[in-house]
Amino acid sequence: MTSTSSATRPFRVADVGTLVVLPWSGPGPDGTDMPYLLAYSLGDAQGGPAATAAAIERLLALNGLRADGDLVDAAEKSGLPVTLLVEAGQAVLTTPQFRAQCAAPPEWLAAVARRGHAHLVFTTRPWPGARPGEPVAPEALIAFAGAEETLNAAAHVLLPARSLRG
Repeated sequence: MTSTSSATRPFRVADVGTLVVLPWSGPGPDGTDMPYLLAYSLGDAQGGPAATAAAIERLLALNGLRADGDLVDAAEKSGLPVTLLVEAGQAVLTTPQFRAQCAAPPEWLAAVARRGHAHLVFTTRPWPGARPGEPVAPEALIAFAGAEETLNAAAHVLLPARSLRG
């Protein structure tokens, strides 16, 4: 009998389960609004939350990122295959393995226009309570996105915001 480890098996996007991207803005280190983009899974892939977290960690590694809480500036890291397109009120996060799109609130769009980038927090920690298309209470977002467990299990990337207009 031969077993295939997850490290040698081809990556399958289905292994991350339902992937959600959620934009919000809040005070950055300099006190002005920072546009954040939270990417997380519901933990609903085959194998449950632990398998989902491992798959996201693998996805991040395939894209040159680590879920270690350290901040990476994509403008300074050549060859990083993660991009952010902001167009027509939408934020589109793209890697070679997937593309996720979400509507962005006006305050997020204004913050990204001012700064020229967004802070991506791509966590391996599943959040089964926040489903796509359903509103997230600000307290719930703060509790999850601000939790040490979420932040330390995430890749943090300052992603330049591109648009179709150039």
